[in-house]
Amino acid sequence: MFADITGYTGMMQEDETMALQLLQKLRRKLEVEVNRHQGRILEFRGDGALCRFSSTLEGVKAALAVQLEMMKDPVVPLRIGIHTGDVIIDGESIYGDGVNIASRLESLAVPGSIFISGKVHDDIKNRKDIQTVSLGLYILKNVKEQVEIYAISNAGIKIPDKSDLEGKGEKVQLKSILVLPFVNMSHESDQDYFSDGLTEELISNLSRLKEVRVISRTTSMKYKGTKKDIKTIGIETGASYVMEGSVRQHGNNLRITAQFVDAIRDMHLWADSYSGTLDEVFDIQVKVSSNIVEALRLQLTGSEKDTLQKKYTGNTDAYQLYLQGRHFWNTRSEDGLKTALRFFERAIEKDPEYALAWAGLADTYNLLGDFTNLSRRELYPKAKEAVNKALKLDHYLAEAHISLAAIIMLHEWDWENAGREYNIGIELNPNYATGHHWYAEWLLYHGRIEESLAEMALAVELDPVSQAIIKDQGIVFYYTRNYDKGIAMAITTLELNPHSSFAHRLFSLCYLGKGMYDEAIKENQLWAEIMNNDAKSNVALAQIYATAGRKEDALTLIHKIEESFPLTGNDYRGMALIYAALRDNDKAFEWLEKSWSLHEESLCSIKVDPKMDPIRSDPRFNDFVKKIGLIS
Repeated sequence: MFADITGYTGMMQEDETMALQLLQKLRRKLEVEVNRHQGRILEFRGDGALCRFSSTLEGVKAALAVQLEMMKDPVVPLRIGIHTGDVIIDGESIYGDGVNIASRLESLAVPGSIFISGKVHDDIKNRKDIQTVSLGLYILKNVKEQVEIYAISNAGIKIPDKSDLEGKGEKVQLKSILVLPFVNMSHESDQDYFSDGLTEELISNLSRLKEVRVISRTTSMKYKGTKKDIKTIGIETGASYVMEGSVRQHGNNLRITAQFVDAIRDMHLWADSYSGTLDEVFDIQVKVSSNIVEALRLQLTGSEKDTLQKKYTGNTDAYQLYLQGRHFWNTRSEDGLKTALRFFERAIEKDPEYALAWAGLADTYNLLGDFTNLSRRELYPKAKEAVNKALKLDHYLAEAHISLAAIIMLHEWDWENAGREYNIGIELNPNYATGHHWYAEWLLYHGRIEESLAEMALAVELDPVSQAIIKDQGIVFYYTRNYDKGIAMAITTLELNPHSSFAHRLFSLCYLGKGMYDEAIKENQLWAEIMNNDAKSNVALAQIYATAGRKEDALTLIHKIEESFPLTGNDYRGMALIYAALRDNDKAFEWLEKSWSLHEESLCSIKVDPKMDPIRSDPRFNDFVKKIGLIS
């Protein structure tokens, strides 16, 4: 462990007495904590120290204790770097792999932060009391291999912004691949599901490789039928490489052409064609994926090789039904989801051991609650049964772990197991944008704001045109009271979908946060017109009135709601927010109890929602949050 005071020489020149006091504060705390955690101070180096520990965990615990103390007045601007490796002591000289990398990490760190290497992270990643966030792969001076750097993100520890690290080290940019939608060259336009499905399967397979970043299906499908050239598409998406091709299907016969292009240099790396039958489509997918790996000169692990060659079903009828299910699932509409349900069910009838089809079924039940009037309570057991079946058949299916995490987070409030499932899913498929998206929400609900923002930023990077992800990034900004950035995300969401009701809701929330009540009311009305749910829009309007000090208008609307509109999911929490804004705490908690009894999923955000501020100081508030499990 290297610990070093930033800018100590300048401090000495400005105020020598204060500088010496800060140094003594650091040395005293280091001696106490290093001894407490079975370590040894190898040497003091002027304004810093080099320490060694026999346990990775004890070293990190010592670093946490030291850094948290240094953040207290008088603040010591301390940087800490930790790595596990050999330490060689030869007389007065101390050197070795552990020393060199720890030193490099410390120099990259910012005051108040603790940087650890990937090796350290592997040793402590299952600890509940230590949180981390990845900063990416870096090339360090005089270090042969690339090092993944993590920042400790426990409360009180500084997590640097990307701008803080600019110019400090050479960050490794992962090779990024965009698989363009394969063109359907068949005479029948209804065969689009097959060409789109082949695109999605290639994206899914390549996404499981850790050395590449694969841009999501949502972004890929934006370019369906595009006339843009490869170089332009590469610039727009940030893709280093672009895959394009076509599919011609006639009866049971297939002909697939594919070419792989370096988008930066606008140079073809390879092109090939594959002929065969539908029964051979899986082998063709493996050949295409293998050609990409070879072109990029990737070194695959054994599990990654197995993933590329894996066949989820040997039944081509089931496979085609699954592709049709995903085709309709991606429409994100009530009719589309209900149609997807039928195709997934038929795929399972053809092959009951088809894990992907079971995962598709679970995903569909998960979304039906958002796009239909079906009760989430009714859908929950069906989603849980389907995802459990998928995992029983294939425990290494990343999408199933993410689905399970979302189910037990929103329906069971089982925060610990949901967090574990998110981490498993992301480890299995680090390019799965939805995994990072939903995990960001889990982090947000726990108040781990910086980590949530980092995960959501990664989700946006992986799927830059997903209106669902862009909108929810705006929601995170709203919950963190960064209303202007939330408004910017609402604008982007509307650009992606001019008919998005979610964008108007985000606008309304952010204007409310800024105290721009007329604008909030206008956006609430636009949300209401698209959503067509009088209860929800009137509950939200009453809350705006109450916050704006229009008490009589709020009370009149409450009376109208209670008489005329049946309340549905999350409306009970909404009623609590109205009374909170009216400063009627008793009524607010009465409605919160009703919301809790109905297990409304919107309660998950109670810890960070600005609309809860009026009752946050009430002693009942923390007790209520504990009931949800968000305070241990």
